[in-house]
Amino acid sequence: MTEITITQNKTQLSAKEFFAQDSVKNKFAEMLGKRAPQFITSVLQIAASNLPTNTEPLSIYNAAAVAATLDLPLNNSLGFAYIVAFNQRQSDGTYKPVAQFQLGYRGYIQLAQRSGQFLTINAKPVYEGQMIEDDSFEGFRFDWRKKQSETIVGYAAYFKLLNGFEKTLFMSVDDLKKHGTKYSQTFKKGFGLWKDDFEAMATKTVLKLLLAKYAPLSIEMQKAVVVDSSVINNPDTDEITYVDNTEPIVNASDVATAAERQRIIDHINTSRTRKELLDAHSSCMGDDELIELYDSKFKLLNK
Repeated sequence: MTEITITQNKTQLSAKEFFAQDSVKNKFAEMLGKRAPQFITSVLQIAASNLPTNTEPLSIYNAAAVAATLDLPLNNSLGFAYIVAFNQRQSDGTYKPVAQFQLGYRGYIQLAQRSGQFLTINAKPVYEGQMIEDDSFEGFRFDWRKKQSETIVGYAAYFKLLNGFEKTLFMSVDDLKKHGTKYSQTFKKGFGLWKDDFEAMATKTVLKLLLAKYAPLSIEMQKAVVVDSSVINNPDTDEITYVDNTEPIVNASDVATAAERQRIIDHINTSRTRKELLDAHSSCMGDDELIELYDSKFKLLNK
């Protein structure tokens, strides 16, 4: 890819000046082709309307480059991906606004659908009366017709894979507020996306946690889970800094575990003989869903 060359002036370039550089335009052209000019225009619109004028232009570029790599539009009204400002403490003790990349819940759904492994995926608020069974071991059951009021009691995310595996996660409003308090400084201080659009952030959070723990993650989804809610230091190497989070919401090790789990699922599904299937047996131990999938495949091969 083309190297981004930045001239270090005494006066920081504005976002408009930065994105007018040929090296920047060429970089987006490599990633997006003919869609690059429109994408750059949308980034500049966000910078002008949503970010402080002294936001570090390189951080805006880096966040935008991740969205371009994931092929997700940057438009707040669409809810796929966002660029938001965060005041980052500098080495001299002062604070400077930098751009943070945020993935929306529609972005996660888009990436999941794009992977070709999901039959159904959704996330939504749960209103009073709609939950008819709350059992974290046996699962949650909902009747979406039994909405008793406009009071939202929590948020649910659900997916079903093409191989039949399905999983649901429910988090109450109180659970999500505790989550926000633990992982987001802006939530604790009462501003940012959590304050501006609690429903969108709550929906994204429950879906993200469900996917990171239980779903097969494509390369794109693995990247998205890791870089979400971070300042991108280098979009080519995924070097990031979590500025709003006191600790990562999802650890890279969890994503690696999900990727290994998907490798086991793929091995089971593609096994054509019992001997091939047997290689996956020990890897299934301790995971009820994998054991169930293994047993189903074993019975199928015995027919």
